[in-house]
Amino acid sequence: MPAENFGRQLTCWYKGDNRCVDSSGKKYKGRKCCNKVSKQFKLMQADPYNLVPAIGEVNGDRSNYRFADTNSKLTGQYGKCAFKVNFKERKAYPADYSKGFIGRTYLYMANTYKLKLSKQERKMMEAWAQKHPVTEWEKLRKQRIDNLLK
Repeated sequence: MPAENFGRQLTCWYKGDNRCVDSSGKKYKGRKCCNKVSKQFKLMQADPYNLVPAIGEVNGDRSNYRFADTNSKLTGQYGKCAFKVNFKERKAYPADYSKGFIGRTYLYMANTYKLKLSKQERKMMEAWAQKHPVTEWEKLRKQRIDNLLK
């Protein structure tokens, strides 16, 4: 889940904070402010269950666009990487094999940190999590993270 998705639900993201002032006296908000003043934001941003290695170009292009389903071909935009970004629509289309993991991650973040998902987004994430079962890789990843957090 992009930081913008959970950050925008915090006051420091959209209003700033009195402590968020640069050396020239200019106030700032958003990620920079939340990173400075919000323990909650720092926890969410560093949550290992939400941290996923990604190809830089794909991650950058995906930005904070919403995930969506598509019937179109996913390869080609990023070589053989099965992922597509529609910049005009501000949508990101993951491969089927990623959808369950994405859905479970979004639901984990929403439940753990009491984040709001739109009705449509929650419905899609629940459907993805149910339709695409937990993989062996996810089980191993969870076990490793759990061991690190002990």
